[in-house]
Amino acid sequence: MTVLCMIPSCLSKSCLLAKPTKRKNVYEGDKPFAQKENKLACELKLLTSLAPPLMTAFIALSPIVNPPVSVGQTIDVQKGAALFNRACIGCHYEGGNIIQPDVTLFLKDLQRNGVDTEEEIYRITYYGKGRMPGFGQNCTPRGQCTFGPRLQDDEIKLLAEFVKSQADQDWPKIENSGD
Repeated sequence: MTVLCMIPSCLSKSCLLAKPTKRKNVYEGDKPFAQKENKLACELKLLTSLAPPLMTAFIALSPIVNPPVSVGQTIDVQKGAALFNRACIGCHYEGGNIIQPDVTLFLKDLQRNGVDTEEEIYRITYYGKGRMPGFGQNCTPRGQCTFGPRLQDDEIKLLAEFVKSQADQDWPKIENSGD
């Protein structure tokens, strides 16, 4: 009996190009059995050829090697970047400060000015300080607050988290979807 590995589920190139072999089947004349046996041989050959690259990919993508960033964290960074671009970028482009160059959002300046925690960044963003206006809904005194749109408390919290994380990373570029 001549058996060829031409079963569609067998994708191995070497298996598809195999030369016909003559085999004596235990169940002489049982063609379906021979096809199943040949299919299994092809699938085994395919599996053994794919095992090394699949294991390499599995190890490279393993959470142990690359801890995953949650979708929520990614969305928060994007929302924070969008808020920053809407409310802060006019003065604080790329973490700098066009009004007062020594009061940037880089970690060394934040530490020097005692504003290196999310809570302090939140407080200054909410109420303002010096030349920086406050953006909070209940910001007082009125002269210290922005004349533009105010931000909600959760937006200011998100901004504070974003600024702190950017400062900790020395202000890497963030791609924004334009929100």
